[in-house]
Amino acid sequence: MQKPADVNQEKERLRRWRMVMGNEPVPPADHSANLEGLDVELTGTDAEIDAVLKAVYDSDRRSGLGSSSPRVNRWLSDIRRFFPKSVVRLVQRDAFERLKLQRMLLQPELLEAVEPDVHLVGTLLSLKNVIPEKTKETARKVVRKVVDELERRLRQPMVSAIQGAIDQSSRTSRPRASEIDWDLTIRKNLKNYLPEHKAIIPEKLVGFRRKRSSLRDVILCLDQSGSMSSSVVYSSIFAAVMASLRSLSTRFVVFDTEVVDLSEHLNDPVDLLFGTQLGGGTDIARALKYCQQLVQRPEQTILILISDLFEGGDVEQTVRRVAELTASGVQVICLLSLADDGTPASNESLAATLAGFGVPAFACTPDLFPELIAAAIRKQDLGRWAASQELVVRGTEKPNEVELPPELRVPEEISFFRDQKL
Repeated sequence: MQKPADVNQEKERLRRWRMVMGNEPVPPADHSANLEGLDVELTGTDAEIDAVLKAVYDSDRRSGLGSSSPRVNRWLSDIRRFFPKSVVRLVQRDAFERLKLQRMLLQPELLEAVEPDVHLVGTLLSLKNVIPEKTKETARKVVRKVVDELERRLRQPMVSAIQGAIDQSSRTSRPRASEIDWDLTIRKNLKNYLPEHKAIIPEKLVGFRRKRSSLRDVILCLDQSGSMSSSVVYSSIFAAVMASLRSLSTRFVVFDTEVVDLSEHLNDPVDLLFGTQLGGGTDIARALKYCQQLVQRPEQTILILISDLFEGGDVEQTVRRVAELTASGVQVICLLSLADDGTPASNESLAATLAGFGVPAFACTPDLFPELIAAAIRKQDLGRWAASQELVVRGTEKPNEVELPPELRVPEEISFFRDQKL
């Protein structure tokens, strides 16, 4: 005979199992299915939660959300009542993808009820050309809310990382009198203190080179094809932050089959986002050609190509542009994505080709991006940096996979010295 405590534990176990599995009928042929707990009747809050989830995940969608705006609004209110924000965002994202509800975001009353996140911003940007006038202001408020939240989280780490790298890279041991950092110089020479003279002999001077208006030029070249929506959001925020720093000169270029320079909008990331156009083809070669024209100081320029490398244009021209940029001294980095979504599908063949020119291709999370920029400013080996962060550098497994024209191949002597450096 079971004890009351054991009976209660068994009921609770079956209730949890029922909440996880739902009560969808199992095909008769599926003898391996565990039917235990599926016949448990839910009541109260459990029944309400089950109904909310069933509207999205019921395979035959008999109780789906349909096309009724009031019904979707009630459903959005319910999931907010039962789940924390992180879960709400996940469930509503699944609802829009599974039930094709994107068009309902064109209604301001529904848009106001949605829990905003990066993916929602990407969806709104893809719909911006069909958003009616009555919804546009609401859409901008939603985008503004997400951007402000992300900027609060990302700005300070970005500013600190860049300023630290700039200070370190501009430090010199042979400063002029006006460039001496006396605080650092004194601390570096404390061992040379002479008690009898009550003086420190400054054996090593530490200072900073005379600062120019900008110490690095950064060009963000962003693929705005549909698969890059999260990267578009994060890139716009980081570009706006970098543009606010006097030590950097920042340009922001987006492309599909056309190239658009949005640098004049860098003072407002929301304007920057609404200047993008998600979807369309991809012409990396054309974008790189435009970026080449922006380079004034190759040795001080960092060009970040954010793309999955699926080139819809001339691949040979893309390789040629990268070869010319790196040969001139520009530091070229390829980010397959700048998002929290993990490593996306990418063109391994082109990544392998770029690796031959010392251009690493890897996905980067927003939290790591400030450190990446700092490493680039210090001119570190970014392939090694990525490996130290456990990021997978694409194309390095088979660097000779692509046969290049003779004029684009990396000279053997360059390869030798690069290998010696590594």
